[in-house]
Amino acid sequence: MPIVVNLDAMLSRKNIKSKELAEIIGITTANLSILKSGKARAIRFSTLEAICKALDCQPADILEFVDE
Repeated sequence: MPIVVNLDAMLSRKNIKSKELAEIIGITTANLSILKSGKARAIRFSTLEAICKALDCQPADILEFVDE
């Protein structure tokens, strides 16, 4: 898939654990894991907004287009 999810890198930079982020943004750790692994087929803008607010970042810090 040409969209790469760099959520692990952002979590590491901000020193936040996945479980903590899931609680902050109100999703299950399982759904966050699916998103982090790149297996998610879609993401709601409201979820992306919540992640960006929690990590104080921009969508481009999390999502990256890589041309295969």
